[in-house]
Amino acid sequence: MGMKADFKLIDDNGLRIDGRLPNQLRPLRMEVGVVQRANGSAFVEWGGNKIIAAVYGPREAYPKHIQDPNRAVIRARYNMAAFSVDERKRPGPDRRSVELSKVISEALTSVVFVERFPRTSIDVYIEVLQADAGTRVAGITAASLALADAGIPMRDIIVGCAAGKVDGVVVLDLNKEEDNYGEADVPMAILPRTGEIALLQMDGNMTYEELTNAMDMAIDAAKEIHELQVKALKEKYRGDEHDY
Repeated sequence: MGMKADFKLIDDNGLRIDGRLPNQLRPLRMEVGVVQRANGSAFVEWGGNKIIAAVYGPREAYPKHIQDPNRAVIRARYNMAAFSVDERKRPGPDRRSVELSKVISEALTSVVFVERFPRTSIDVYIEVLQADAGTRVAGITAASLALADAGIPMRDIIVGCAAGKVDGVVVLDLNKEEDNYGEADVPMAILPRTGEIALLQMDGNMTYEELTNAMDMAIDAAKEIHELQVKALKEKYRGDEHDY
């Protein structure tokens, strides 16, 4: 973020480097029930991102010292595969993955009815198989879809979406080049029914007006993404009915 590009990210016609308009999402595909032994799972292909999320639980929290007598503990583990980026990533958790695991856990905790499952843990594994900017919001989107597939009660199916600033223009859903060379990135986690924000971070610099515009753009897009989440769930359970 913030590196100087030797090419235009937005052309004279207002089109971005991949041909999208400023307020347009990248192609997005979702599928649920992709991991047979998980209680719930989802696959999200978002632009060049390919991410699998799997949910296990609620189950007795272990080790026992992490148990909360009043609620479930949600433990999210965000991990980028070594082969997910152009230059091979060192395997195992790094500072960024630990931070993202924490903020994703907090975002998911805000929507799950954790008080219904005392002394348990709900473990959410997010594996980035291929990365193309926006992996945290795609990971949150996949994780909440996997929770819904597991039948875990939530106030809403949370949606991750990002906006930012590129060549002085506020844009939605940054791709890799825009993330590397743009001026700002604002990843968010949104409850689409109410517009509540469960996660808000910013990298770069924006004016108050630009930030407000970026947030409004992401909230509007969250409703479109939510429709795809619901569609993916309906497709799975319609298929299960036919199989039965």
